[in-house]
Amino acid sequence: MKTWFITGVSRGLGRSLAQAALTRGDRVVGTVRQGMPDLRAAPGQLLILPLDVAQADAIEPTLQAAFDWAGRIDVLVNNAGYGLLGAVEHASDAEVERLFAVDVFGPFRLIRAALPRLRVQNGGHIINVTSIAGRAPGQGSALYAAAKYAMEGLSAALAREVAPMGLKVTAVAPGAFRTDFLTDHSIRIIRPADDAYAASVGTGLSRLQAMAGRQIGDPDRAAQAMLALADADTPPVHLLLGTDAWQRAQAKLAEMQAEMQEWERVTLGTNFPD
Repeated sequence: MKTWFITGVSRGLGRSLAQAALTRGDRVVGTVRQGMPDLRAAPGQLLILPLDVAQADAIEPTLQAAFDWAGRIDVLVNNAGYGLLGAVEHASDAEVERLFAVDVFGPFRLIRAALPRLRVQNGGHIINVTSIAGRAPGQGSALYAAAKYAMEGLSAALAREVAPMGLKVTAVAPGAFRTDFLTDHSIRIIRPADDAYAASVGTGLSRLQAMAGRQIGDPDRAAQAMLALADADTPPVHLLLGTDAWQRAQAKLAEMQAEMQEWERVTLGTNFPD
């Protein structure tokens, strides 16, 4: 039996993961900004704590309450977050600061607060839910991609830092899953838009809006994949979820490889002469 700490369990992938863990008999500490999620659990199996991950002073007491209740946390999942879409040119400082407060600084503070406790208990797995946008971004998602790129980089380096201590870190990059992520619950659209970006940002946003409610990914299957990830003796540092994520990542890798080869002479010509 594992004990999970999962942020953002009121809906979407977070809810599916929490329910999957509970169904198989694990314990879950879940956080929500408000309300009580519709989760089925046995007595003593589930603790719901209020948490806005952007509130820095709420991180430590929330995590302490989780450890007081559970004794130990085996899997810490940074899932809570939202998307900010639109042209970079039109974004305000306040919009970008809020995005990074929720999607980057919140997870960072949770990780920082958890690490001493995980080291003391001699084990733990940190799972950061990022996005395929953090590996293969599309037009209209530059700022969201920047936040997810940050979490991808943090995860990759942190995995190396804590591996000698027996701790594990994985960045999970989902593609499009059939949750409410493309609704007003989880997406903010930068305003205003203008005709200058119609062919790029406008096209990208239209594609996403048309996808809402028809995403190829099944969040319950994604939850099962994350259970398998948490059970693995040697989990990957990076895990893609969804055929669309796989295809976008493969295309991005091919594009990067071709670009590196085209500019190889320039790249290798910048050292001091022998």
